[in-house]
Amino acid sequence: PGQAGRNRKAVTRGAQVALAVSLYGVSFGALAVAMGFDVWQTMVLSLLMFSGASQFAFIGVIGSGGLAAATAAIASAGLLGVRNGLYGLRTSVIVGPGFWKKIAGAHLTVDESTAVATAQPDEESAKKGFWATALVLYLGWNAASLIGALVGDMLGDLRAWGLDAVAAAAFLGLLWPRLRAIEPIAVAAVSAAATILLVPSVAPGIPVLGAALVGILFTIFSRWRYPSSKPSSGGA
Repeated sequence: PGQAGRNRKAVTRGAQVALAVSLYGVSFGALAVAMGFDVWQTMVLSLLMFSGASQFAFIGVIGSGGLAAATAAIASAGLLGVRNGLYGLRTSVIVGPGFWKKIAGAHLTVDESTAVATAQPDEESAKKGFWATALVLYLGWNAASLIGALVGDMLGDLRAWGLDAVAAAAFLGLLWPRLRAIEPIAVAAVSAAATILLVPSVAPGIPVLGAALVGILFTIFSRWRYPSSKPSSGGA
């Protein structure tokens, strides 16, 4: 296809991916309210943090440990968000020059916008795919978060409905597509084991950091053991 056709394909694919992922926002909004966040607090998190895995980690730690776990919650969310900064090394070229464009691009650089952009065959369609995915996802995620928060607020205590398990289920949904090789599965299994061992004996939020440390140590070991090869990625 010509350039116009490639651009249309990139925009269509980006919008489809964004709309599908946006549905997770309903779970986030409902769970945030169940964990004790107000609707406006939920929306501030969604608008300003805009990183699904980090948002679920933050409310999960705060919900289980209260404000005393705020430091661990911020650290957990920050560790999960580091990958977006690494994505930025690639997407900054796609976004192009301009101060405000760079600021917007940095905020909207997430798994999905990066994946769609880097899958395109040329720079122009990559740019179209990036912005289509990013903008539709930002609007869709926040709209879905608001719906989930309002529904959760009307229903009252969502723990009575069994929705306190939504965070784990949604987080697994975000993680599952990345478990395509032996190494990521092994890291996930060891991280889960470390979390189970730590939960009974440490403060809320620390088990998440322990699981993240497993991934960091694995990466360091892989690069030391196989310096000429690129280890399989499996970040959430």
